[in-house]
Amino acid sequence: MQPGIIFLPHGNLQYSQLPPARQAWVSTRSYEPLFDLSERHDAPIAFEASGETLEIVARETPRVMEKLRRGIREGRIEPVASPHTHIMLANIEPELGLDSLRNGLDTWERLTGARPVTGWNPECSWAGFIPGIFRAAGFETLIGDADSYLLSSVPDLRQATGLRFDVRGHSNKNALFKIERVIADRPEVLRTLFRPNLLSNGLKVILRSDMLCNILLWYLMGATEGNRDQPIRTGEVRATLARWRDRIPGGDGFLLPYAEDAEYVGTTAYFYVKQFGLARFFEPAPDSVGRFEKIIMLARELGFRLITPREAVANYAPIPGRGFECIENGCAWHGGTAKAWTNTPHARLLDPVCRSVYQGLRAIAAHLKIDDMRRDAAFREVMRRIGTAYVSDARWPPTPTSPGRFNVREALDALDFANEDIAAIMSARGIATHTGLYSPGIMRTQIAAIRDELMAMPYFEEQNAARPDAGAGLETPAHASL
Repeated sequence: MQPGIIFLPHGNLQYSQLPPARQAWVSTRSYEPLFDLSERHDAPIAFEASGETLEIVARETPRVMEKLRRGIREGRIEPVASPHTHIMLANIEPELGLDSLRNGLDTWERLTGARPVTGWNPECSWAGFIPGIFRAAGFETLIGDADSYLLSSVPDLRQATGLRFDVRGHSNKNALFKIERVIADRPEVLRTLFRPNLLSNGLKVILRSDMLCNILLWYLMGATEGNRDQPIRTGEVRATLARWRDRIPGGDGFLLPYAEDAEYVGTTAYFYVKQFGLARFFEPAPDSVGRFEKIIMLARELGFRLITPREAVANYAPIPGRGFECIENGCAWHGGTAKAWTNTPHARLLDPVCRSVYQGLRAIAAHLKIDDMRRDAAFREVMRRIGTAYVSDARWPPTPTSPGRFNVREALDALDFANEDIAAIMSARGIATHTGLYSPGIMRTQIAAIRDELMAMPYFEEQNAARPDAGAGLETPAHASL
């Protein structure tokens, strides 16, 4: 049987340090070449984007959106959906997460004519309710993080690798190769990476891992940065893909070697700030487009069949999903944690106010005997605003780096809109005096107070743009081949 291979670049134009004025540039520098490459080689790929990212692409670069639509119509591109806003689902109320997932699906259908069945969980953040809300939203398949799953469910893996979860750490991304050494001769563990994992609620989970993705990311960037004499060469990528291919029994399975940011194809995205703490964001990286093309051609040379997640589920029999209940609440991809997003100074100010606004909305709905807020247009709009206020990149990354000032303003503005919308609901429904349920006036001062505090903070891009040593003290890559 021929093994399959999935390439799943995912897009996010709400990135920290990506000013709105440059979002169209990223769309044309990154997403458009990906869609062109898929067409030129008749190469099936999956592409994920949040609803808000899709709206930006449609508004700012309609030509790119049309190429995405054409790829979907021709069956070359499988659409993969996520929350409407790029939010950390594990860190917020499940009802808000479910609402945002449904809004994201609605946006995909409105803008492309297709309603995805495969879902992406931003940063692969995890809590026990995650499979339930994806299934409730209508998804059939979820892309999950193998590294979090394995570190949580394989009993001796942490001791063998020395890896651990810690909310104070940025990530273990460059050390996750250690997992491969431990599981290389354990077929019962390896098969969880080669087949869909069927959960008890009917959701199928396909796992991605930095054991594969990270070496491809460094190859795309052509980076050394003092960590090796030469960048990763094509031969190393070939050897990696061949090694993993040969572990698939009888070819009856697939690999997912790239489920990473789409922006690394065509730009440097967040590579230099994430890896080295340098104030370098979204620089042109045209050579990475050619390198991604080489990876796709190499996969075919090695005997892989390019497939999408939907095809993987259709063509390779799922295995029982075991151990998913052990994945730790609050972990995330790259060996990091979702809880890290709640522990930055920005999150500690924003999150309690988001919760207060949402609790007030629920109190008003209960008073008005509204059981399903999504069925009421005014309440549904406030939920969407609160979802935007939870945007992850207003809370990330941690010190010594930071979100962009404009990212934080986006969350604050959404809170202001949500609060004023609630005031309008109370007035229109004749309960403006019922301020025991919710006080828009007091909340107005609360939002203003955190706005003053947040806007008074120093921001990384403003303080460090001219400093070549801005990343002193940050982690550096530790991958064996880097």
